[in-house]
Amino acid sequence: MNYAESIDWLFGTQLFGIKLGLEGPKRLLKEYLAYPGHRTKVIHIAGTNGKGSTCAMIDSVARAGGIRTALFTSPHLIDFRERMRVSGADIPEEVCAAMLTDLRRLCERLDPHPTFFEITLALAMRWFREKEVELIILETGMGGRLDATTAVPADVCAITPIGLDHTQWLGDTLEKIAAEKAGIFVTGKPALSAPQSPEVAHVLEMEANEKRTPLTFLAEPLRGYPIALPGQHQAWNAALALECLHAAGFQLNYESVFHGLATVKWAGRFERIEHAGRTIVLDGAHNPHGAKVLAETWYEQFKDRKAALLFSAVAAKDVEGILSLIAPLAESIHLCPVDTPRAVAPEELAKSLPAGSPTPVLHPSFDAAFDAVIAAGSPLPILIAGSLFLVGEAKGRIGATPFMPSMQ
Repeated sequence: MNYAESIDWLFGTQLFGIKLGLEGPKRLLKEYLAYPGHRTKVIHIAGTNGKGSTCAMIDSVARAGGIRTALFTSPHLIDFRERMRVSGADIPEEVCAAMLTDLRRLCERLDPHPTFFEITLALAMRWFREKEVELIILETGMGGRLDATTAVPADVCAITPIGLDHTQWLGDTLEKIAAEKAGIFVTGKPALSAPQSPEVAHVLEMEANEKRTPLTFLAEPLRGYPIALPGQHQAWNAALALECLHAAGFQLNYESVFHGLATVKWAGRFERIEHAGRTIVLDGAHNPHGAKVLAETWYEQFKDRKAALLFSAVAAKDVEGILSLIAPLAESIHLCPVDTPRAVAPEELAKSLPAGSPTPVLHPSFDAAFDAVIAAGSPLPILIAGSLFLVGEAKGRIGATPFMPSMQ
């Protein structure tokens, strides 16, 4: 298969849905010879918010220190190849196509058929192995205990702040979700955690005690270094990133930490872009915890200045909780669906707006909403938030690059 054909096949496997469990990914990693080499360290990150930023910081600081890194994250925003990077570079199209061709042949004889996410993980891990990386940074797709990434043996595990999200899969309480996230802990291997609410911290401690995992909670954020990612919360993510590298046995110096944090990039999380004479902020705040952080960062960056808010969401999200936090940032509100079967209709989104919000303008698509906001000619900054699908469409439109939706 060429690259386009291989990607078409891969996205066709989304028909197999999401299957939480480790038997399938372990079998696929074994059959495809995709487990990491014995000299490669693995850092595994779970949590509700801040996973991607923390992974990006680990990768950036490690690369600044001369370490050959591999980064696995999800979802992608524009191009599937964003999910797997070696030393900051996406997997080449020709390599991706060749490996997916091999994986297709392998999957045809496996029952049950591997899922989209399992195949993506196996592809990444085989490429990482062939590139002989020194460090693999794995972001969980969802949860932890039964997430496919947990099939990869980790040397260090870390938990970012935990909140309510994916409740249909992980449970409807913080305690249940914390237990799922703590499922990444490995007996005898160090685990680190950002500060958590008391009920979450207790669950993490119980799970660590049962597995005889040495668990450490961060005591303070990182100070004294410039961090390229905006928001005070990023100082906690940076502290967690550095502790992970130390726990994995990597020696860091001031210059590599300074450069790595000062140049780190993570798309779609309070990402600021200048376009058509307007300031645009993209943020995939798709749960109340993320929305709270977005609002705090907005006030930090823009003070009392209002936004033209362009919002959308997918089903099973706490839309009312999200909008209660970010609608107060808006002088005008534009609602649209995203390009996925899980999209919530603008009419339904409008019902979730808090009392006193500006009267929303409903649009049939992101393009229509974006055109209307630009045509209005307001000097207000534009805030595009509520779903990573929406952020992906926005980046595709602004960068004239096609957007390909993804399940995870």
